[in-house]
Amino acid sequence: MYIPPSFRIEDTAKLTTFMNAYSFATLVTSDSGVPFATHLPVRPFCEDDACTMLVSHMARANPQWRHFSRDEEVLAIFTGPHAYISPSWYTSEKAVPTWNYAAVHVYGRPVIMDDHERVVSLLAETVDFYERAFDRPWPNILPAAFRDQLIHDIVAFEIQVTLIEGKFKIGQNRSQDDTAGVYNGLSGSPDGNSRALAELMVSEGLR
Repeated sequence: MYIPPSFRIEDTAKLTTFMNAYSFATLVTSDSGVPFATHLPVRPFCEDDACTMLVSHMARANPQWRHFSRDEEVLAIFTGPHAYISPSWYTSEKAVPTWNYAAVHVYGRPVIMDDHERVVSLLAETVDFYERAFDRPWPNILPAAFRDQLIHDIVAFEIQVTLIEGKFKIGQNRSQDDTAGVYNGLSGSPDGNSRALAELMVSEGLR
C-alpha cells in the first residue's frame, strides 16, 4: 500500500485496536493469477510489540480456501472510517477535494486448522468477542452433534503475519486551520463514517 510517511501507523496497540474495531475484513488471494476476495470477520492476535497471527473461518463451499498455499501470501484488508473532504472546509485558497480514510493491510501465509478442538475454541472465542457488546449475550450452548455438523461445513484458518501496514490519512499534512475546518465539517455531518473519522482525528491528536 502506498503510504506517505506522515500517514504511516506502526504502533502495535493502535493497529490492534483498529483491527478489532473494524474486524469485518476483505481477504484477497490469487487463483491462477486472478484475484479472489471474500468478506469475513477476521481477528488479530497481538502480544507486546507484534501482531503475529490472524484467525478466521469461511464456508467450506467457498473455493477460496483451496487457493491457500504456504508458498503464497494472502492479504487481509481492514477498512475503517472514510469520507469525502470538501475544499470549502479549508482556509487555504489553493485546495481541491480529497478523500480521507483509515486502513490496515496485513500480509501473511495461510494455514488451515485441522485440530477439531482448536476450531471449537476459535469459534467460541469469536462468538464471545462479538456477543460481549450486547446486554444479553447469546450463551453459545449447542448440542454437540449439531455443532460438529456446522463445523464440518466451514474451514477455519490462521494467517501467519509477515507484514502489517497501517495508514491513517486524516489531514496530518494540512495546516492547523485547515485541520480545524475538516474536523468541524466531519463532526457536524449526519454521516456516521464522517463522524467516526472526526473521532479518529481527536484520538490522533489533530484536535
